[in-house]
Amino acid sequence: MNFFQGIKSFVSERTDDAKSYPSRALVEQLGYASDSSILIIKCDDLGSSGPANDAIERAMRDGIATSATLMVPAPSAREAARRCRDLDVGVHLTLTSEYPTYRWRSLTGAPSLHDTEGYLPRTTSEVWAHAELTDVERECEAQIERALEWGVDVTHLDSHMDIHELDRHYFSMYLALAERYRLPVRVRQSGIASAFSSMPRTLAKHGVVSPDRLESAPWGDPARGALMKCIEAARKGVTEFMVHPVTASEELFAYDTENADSRVADAECLMDEGVKAAIAVSGVSLIGFRPLREAMRSRLAA
Repeated sequence: MNFFQGIKSFVSERTDDAKSYPSRALVEQLGYASDSSILIIKCDDLGSSGPANDAIERAMRDGIATSATLMVPAPSAREAARRCRDLDVGVHLTLTSEYPTYRWRSLTGAPSLHDTEGYLPRTTSEVWAHAELTDVERECEAQIERALEWGVDVTHLDSHMDIHELDRHYFSMYLALAERYRLPVRVRQSGIASAFSSMPRTLAKHGVVSPDRLESAPWGDPARGALMKCIEAARKGVTEFMVHPVTASEELFAYDTENADSRVADAECLMDEGVKAAIAVSGVSLIGFRPLREAMRSRLAA
């Protein structure tokens, strides 16, 4: 299936087509009881900078983070892959370069993917306005393939600045990539998913697994308060909680002039003994994306 066929399939999907719809909840497919509360604590923007790599690796090895996603075109991505290839790492499909003075380019060099300064655009609206879908396809494939070449055991896909989750054409592309590489995806319920009550069936039709919900702090706010609420609520099913940890440093405060403080707070939160204690008494089980990937691949092989 090419991407344009995928778009047609996604738009015309019948909500009563349950041929591949799983009969068991995701938690049960993962081997847990149906009322279990499972939490993935996922760090975005691995590879975006040295301080981000430091914070994320520390949080995954010694803190409560269970997964991360790699920004393959970003300046520190190769170093991140070297340091973290044994961890639960996905690919953070990246088509934007949002900081005013700290920029990066695509892997493929397609002109439609770059702004007038020769970098990936700063905003999602610029991408949607100018990028050719065929160029986006090649770039996303190149990012996944590059991560694999670097030795990353890619566990899932998600999208930097939600660019694949907020536009119908890009979302169809996202599903096609997930289906092709047999990888789970993040789905933001406030994006395209919010328009489709049949989203679980849509994902299942493509053989794609996704957590039951995504939670995070409001953009720019520290994560601790929202994470504690998520832990205390202990909703049944699989919840992904997204954070953006970066170690406090001159480098961070030089390139991130808007959200550096919240990113430092996120890094501290993931090492916080109070948060660790709350998890310990909550009954919540922490996992990464690898079990979701294995459940998805087992179902596809059945």
